[in-house]
Amino acid sequence: MEEIVTYENVDEFPLNEFAVDDETKGALEVLRWGYSHYGEKLIYACSFGIEGIVLIDLIAKVNEKAKVVFLDTGLHFSETYELIEKVKERYPALQIELKKPSITLEEQTIQYGEELWKSNPNKCCEIRKVLPLNEVLSGATAWLSGLRREQSPSRQNTQFINKDNKFKSIKICPLIHWTWKDIWRYAHKHQLAYNTLHDNGYPSIGCSPCTQPAINVDDLRSGRWTGTMKTECGLHL
Repeated sequence: MEEIVTYENVDEFPLNEFAVDDETKGALEVLRWGYSHYGEKLIYACSFGIEGIVLIDLIAKVNEKAKVVFLDTGLHFSETYELIEKVKERYPALQIELKKPSITLEEQTIQYGEELWKSNPNKCCEIRKVLPLNEVLSGATAWLSGLRREQSPSRQNTQFINKDNKFKSIKICPLIHWTWKDIWRYAHKHQLAYNTLHDNGYPSIGCSPCTQPAINVDDLRSGRWTGTMKTECGLHL
């Protein structure tokens, strides 16, 4: 029996030797490996941005009953929730879970004050994103992410298979070689529904208080946490 690659033993295996010259730049091959290797122990943490929509479509070709988790902070745009319902209709077999934090926004206000995302955005992300994902991954060996190398300098060294020291897990990133044009070309070709905010200058979409239209055309994430030194929510370190 093939030994399962885990956080504890990942360094013992030669990984990331996937062909990248096919239509999906290795994404489908990586997904087939992931689901054959981990089965139900592989979870996709999806933000439902355009990369997420593309990855869901690719996942459905490999495992139509895959587990998909959306970190429902309670602060997302209404357009994001509307899109999730459309995705549920198109892929009815997918197991889509909206994972909520352990405390409500009201309880967070009582404990930390009004609008924690302004006074301490890292703490807000920890409570509403990092801790919930940690709970989700407690029963999983590996998780999927739609990270692309082109997105930001902090993501340029992302591999297909990564040792995730943050969550003591294996992080699989099938889209690392895709460009922004590749993503949209695929979405239009397959007539995928997407968040309408993308048409209004939002290439990267997170929680509504911390997301604005991009201020730099060369930086797709320049609309996230504008005016701060923060560039990541804490899930991808």
